[in-house]
Amino acid sequence: MTQPPFADTPLTAAEARVLGTLMEKARTVPDSYPLTLNSLQTGCNQKSAREPVMNLSEHEIAEALDGLRGRSLVFETQGGRATRYEHNAQRGLGVPEQAAVLLGMLMLRGPQTAGELRLNTERWYKFLDIASVEAFLEELQERSADKGGPLVVKLPRQPGARESRWAHLLCGPVDATMLAAPATSEAGTGHHAALEALMARVDALEARVQALEARLERAGA
Repeated sequence: MTQPPFADTPLTAAEARVLGTLMEKARTVPDSYPLTLNSLQTGCNQKSAREPVMNLSEHEIAEALDGLRGRSLVFETQGGRATRYEHNAQRGLGVPEQAAVLLGMLMLRGPQTAGELRLNTERWYKFLDIASVEAFLEELQERSADKGGPLVVKLPRQPGARESRWAHLLCGPVDATMLAAPATSEAGTGHHAALEALMARVDALEARVQALEARLERAGA
């Protein structure tokens, strides 16, 4: 595939959230994957591990699924009594697994540094080190025109920040001036680490709930 399916018409914010959520749940809660519309809505509207937090309706998610199906980024399957949905991101975007993981996380959590991406994708894929994350990001940024062009961009480093953040381009060009990053300080480092640990616990609990819901659905089928 020489050109991504969003080259002429970028993904909407809702489409990016739906695609990113399917990519996440395929790896973190495989027992409940593919997802029903209800489970997908819950995942899209999570309060943790999402930036920005969204409140998509079933209708908005259904519209996003239609758009993604038209680009061959999502497929519909039948499982039990409900229609289920699965992503085809890696093949549809024409990127290796590691690159797809990084794009999925950028869609879910917005711009992040290479270090943040390595930490946040740990349940999806274990990168050897930050250098390997940066290598895949640079490959995505330098993607040739015959393959569809760049899929990520390295943002200018914000005042007070130690590292530059990266953003995806699946929803079109990024206005770096609109993406204010909080300045990193020594005092805030401990708070950030504690918040990340709490979010990881919330993610784990949500995964357990979704897995239990999937078992109940199958038991009642």
